[in-house]
Amino acid sequence: MPHAPQVRHPAVQLAIALAVSASVGAFAHEAGIDPMTTVFWRCFFGAVFLGSWCLAFGYLKREALKPRNLLLAMLAGAFLAFCWVTLFTAFRITSIATATLVFQSYPFLLVLGGVLVWRDALSLDEFFWMVLAFGGVALASGALGASHADSGNWLLGTLLAVISAAAYVVTTMITRVIRNQRPEVTMMMQALTGALILALLADFHQTLSLRSWGWLVGMGVIHTGVVMVAMYATFPLLPTRVIAIMNFVYPAVVILIDWLAYDRLLSSLQFVGLGFICLATLGMNLKWRILPARTKRA
Repeated sequence: MPHAPQVRHPAVQLAIALAVSASVGAFAHEAGIDPMTTVFWRCFFGAVFLGSWCLAFGYLKREALKPRNLLLAMLAGAFLAFCWVTLFTAFRITSIATATLVFQSYPFLLVLGGVLVWRDALSLDEFFWMVLAFGGVALASGALGASHADSGNWLLGTLLAVISAAAYVVTTMITRVIRNQRPEVTMMMQALTGALILALLADFHQTLSLRSWGWLVGMGVIHTGVVMVAMYATFPLLPTRVIAIMNFVYPAVVILIDWLAYDRLLSSLQFVGLGFICLATLGMNLKWRILPARTKRA
């Protein structure tokens, strides 16, 4: 049985994977079909690629597959499909860059979920970074600078991006309790579940051009398959602070693509919001202190 390729430069591999991942909005836009059908084909081709990968490297042996883990992965897959549908819809209503920046609130929603579900402790410093992050999201959404005519649509797109982030948080929280299962198997089951659910809702009567098929296959194979495998392989090899800093590659490349490909540049307020989100993410992950540490009395 062949072995999965070893990672020689994990930081470089993660940066490249994040940069490539940032093009998913452009792929969805160029495919030119409705979000529901787009996500179906993303899940379908992703499941085919990941299933082939898992078979090639022997990850689908019966003794390695636990029914509990597979059921949890399927439940997470339902939320992940909902996450992608709402996010792709937000891309259409606002812009790829704006929806992505709002979606970047998900790490802070995850912290909030941990507090509510698992009773995780939340320090005053972490609370400060969360407030700063959500303030950044409000500015990055662009709703404050939207004209009266399109402010309603802009707010709807922002709300969908927040809902998408919340769905991704639920996906992550479910995935966290999966034990002793390869991440590629988990992702395969998530993609397969998404495809099965959306097969009931997708529009298969559309006539797709060869160009559209290329974008859809690319989303499944590249973004759901290759990129996910590449990222998962680097996580155990990198410290948290490096992963936190590397994650800024994603929104930076999204903004660049939206500007170069579609001539949509963020406003000054949105850039300020992006700065707040970046600062809050670094502060939370690197545990920067706002309040002085308490000194124990002798």
